Amino acid sequence: MLLVFRVMTTAAAFTASIICSKIPGLTPAQQKMCQDRPDLIVAIGDGARMGIAECQKQFRYKRWNCTAIGSSYVFGHVVVIGSREASYTYAVTSAGVTYAITQSCSRGSLWQCGCDTSRDGLVDPKGGWKWGGCSADVRHGMKMSRQFMDAREIEGDERSLMNLHNNRAGRKAVLNTVQTECKCHGVSGSCTMKTCWNTLPPFGKTGDYLMRRYHEAKRVFARWGTNTKYTLAQLRRNRPLYLRTRNTKRPHRKPRPRDLVYLDKSPNYCEADPLKGSPGTSGRHCNRTSKGTDGCDLMCCGRGYNTHQYERTAQCNCKFHWCCYVDCQLCTERTEIYSCK
Repeated sequence: MLLVFRVMTTAAAFTASIICSKIPGLTPAQQKMCQDRPDLIVAIGDGARMGIAECQKQFRYKRWNCTAIGSSYVFGHVVVIGSREASYTYAVTSAGVTYAITQSCSRGSLWQCGCDTSRDGLVDPKGGWKWGGCSADVRHGMKMSRQFMDAREIEGDERSLMNLHNNRAGRKAVLNTVQTECKCHGVSGSCTMKTCWNTLPPFGKTGDYLMRRYHEAKRVFARWGTNTKYTLAQLRRNRPLYLRTRNTKRPHRKPRPRDLVYLDKSPNYCEADPLKGSPGTSGRHCNRTSKGTDGCDLMCCGRGYNTHQYERTAQCNCKFHWCCYVDCQLCTERTEIYSCK
């Protein structure tokens, strides 16, 4: 029996090694983690895709709509320049990985974690309820996300500092948006005692939280020059990022852990520029009547737009006749869509 178990373990490790070696964008540390925990890499992949999808949802009506990432792989570096958009991308991806790992733990899909039972039985002094149920173990999700996501920052430069800070802000965003759910206990539905636990909200709530942080993102600089290289451990320990501020009373104020930070001003994203991570807006659909960022005036950057007319035929005015058939008419609808020149 022991021999069979060893053979199965060796076969699983060999399969994981093959799979992990074919995933593009992994650093050596990430590959080792993938081989040691193949169950974890599934959750990490789901979380990274979740983060990218949320990014594309949040920016769908803006000039930069997050389409430059997530097309080929989800684990490598994304967004070339250290812009405000890059800060959101790294934060929401890190948050997605934290969220997915935490969710997998609660579902019992990962064998090294489960529910957070650290406070079970404790009574809340203010509310009078006690902790119980299956609380989401966000701390474990943050720990695993940190080990994997931060491991790609191997350059040890100013940009790595920025990415590490935004990764951390993304993890904390999941912790800051956790919800408390309760169940009442008592005779005939009375609520003489409540049992409460922490649960994850829909991930969109975390995306909205980070979007507010994006609009308030802080521009920073590193204490050392951009050509200086440090190890990941040194970057984590020192975190020497400072705000670029005109306030002479506090010229070297550090950003808060929940802040998103960036190094470079964003381009206007009007024209395609791969070196800046800008796909341009040519061909993007726009709203002719809107005055917002999705409107043709702003989306097309003053270049104008093309109008496309098409007709769509579909069944309509359907009626059910007894017994037993449905009678429908064919309706033709003319639609116009607008795309940037």
